[in-house]
Amino acid sequence: MDPRKQHEKAKGARARIMIVDDHPIVRQGLSELINQEKDLLVCGEAEDACHTMQVIAKTNPDLVIVDVSLKDRNGVELIKDIKAKYPNLLILTLSMHDESLYAERAMRAGAGGYIMKEEATKNVVTAVRTVLDGNVYLSSSMAAKMVRKLISGESGTDNFVVDCLSDRELEIFRLIGDGDGTGRIAEKLHLSVKTVETHREHIKQKLGLSDAIELRKCAIRWTSGRGAV
Repeated sequence: MDPRKQHEKAKGARARIMIVDDHPIVRQGLSELINQEKDLLVCGEAEDACHTMQVIAKTNPDLVIVDVSLKDRNGVELIKDIKAKYPNLLILTLSMHDESLYAERAMRAGAGGYIMKEEATKNVVTAVRTVLDGNVYLSSSMAAKMVRKLISGESGTDNFVVDCLSDRELEIFRLIGDGDGTGRIAEKLHLSVKTVETHREHIKQKLGLSDAIELRKCAIRWTSGRGAV
C-alpha cells in the first residue's frame, strides 16, 4: 500500500515516522515533537546509513526523516538507496546546511521535502504532514527558485559550477571551502585520507583546476558566495 494513503486508510492509526540522524540530542528532540501529535508516532531511529535499512525493514515506517550529513555516508546517497529498495517510502530531508546547497539534489534523489535544522523545531510537524499528504515541502524562497528555474528552462542554478560533482565530492568541496585540510575532512566524514585525496583529484579534474591551490581558492570563493564562483 502506498504510504501516502496508508495513514488515511486505518482510522485512528498514527503515521509511523523513522528518524536517521547521527546526533542523539537531535533524534530525541524530533521524537518528542513528533510524538506529541495524536496522528504521528516515531517508530524507529538510526544513527547511520549502515543501520537504516535494517530499521526500515523492522519498523515499516510511512516516512523517514534523513539527515544530509551522516557519519558513514552522504544522506543524499542514502536517499537513493532507500528509494531503490522502497520506492513508495516517503522521505523528508533534514540538514544544517543551506538548502541552496542540497535541496535540489535531495529532491532529485527522491526526497519529498527539505527542512533546515534551524527551523525544524517550529516546522518539522508541518513538513512531515505535508510530505505524508503527497505534497512537496520546501521553504517559500527555495520553492520559488525551483519554479523560476523550471519556467525559464535554465540548466543551471547559483551552483552551476559544481553541478558536475557527485554528492560526496560536493560535500568535500564545501569543507575545503570552509578551510579544512585533507586530514580534517577525512576525520569529519569518517573516510580514509587516501579516499579524500582521490575525491580531491576528481574534483580538480571535473572543474578544470590545475593544482591544490586553485582548488582551495575556487572552493573558498564558491563557499563564501554560495555558488558565485
